Amino acid sequence: MDSLQINPIFHSSIVFQYKGTTIYVDPHTGGGRFANYPAPDLVLITDIHPDHFDTATLAALPLEHARIVAPKAVMDLLPARMQAICTVMNNGDTTDLANANIVAMPMYNLPESPTAFHPKGRGNGYVLTFGGKRIYISGDTQGIPEMRALKNIDIAFVCMNLPYTMDVDEAADAVLAFKPKVVYPYHYRGKDRFSDVKKFKALVNAKDPGIEVRQEDWYRGE
Repeated sequence: MDSLQINPIFHSSIVFQYKGTTIYVDPHTGGGRFANYPAPDLVLITDIHPDHFDTATLAALPLEHARIVAPKAVMDLLPARMQAICTVMNNGDTTDLANANIVAMPMYNLPESPTAFHPKGRGNGYVLTFGGKRIYISGDTQGIPEMRALKNIDIAFVCMNLPYTMDVDEAADAVLAFKPKVVYPYHYRGKDRFSDVKKFKALVNAKDPGIEVRQEDWYRGE
């Protein structure tokens, strides 16, 4: 495997593979979703909510050779045996694990509030440098200044689901600010419906046709 493989799994879950290294992002809703992939070398968790952090799914995964990266709020909820393999990252921290450079990014709702679905500082988005690419994983956020200020992103995964994160207009506006080469709309099921990812693509490409918007079915079988 000489090129980076991107495997959309479900909602917020992704598997990256490159030259024998496998990274899982936010594994949840059953270990069976990952049965066709190699055991992870690295597991990234963004936040405490069950569509990102699922101890039953983690317990079902082969983690014998894995490191978990998570914010402190997640670390505090992990079983002891998983805490032993967890590296805590706060917003702004940088580390190198499993052939990847990892930067923990802020992810939060606007306006900032301690009672928001996602208060600033609790969860992490991530920028990975892996497989020769800079990859941005938004986690649950709105189009925050830290996202809009990103530079040189090859591949971005950007959430869009009300009322928990942002609508497609805000997501498109943020993407147009930081201009990734490729963007995947993901995490787009809201409280009552799916977000209009076709509209997201139209909004982005109307102003910047050079950004490749890749649309995957993150809810197969739902």
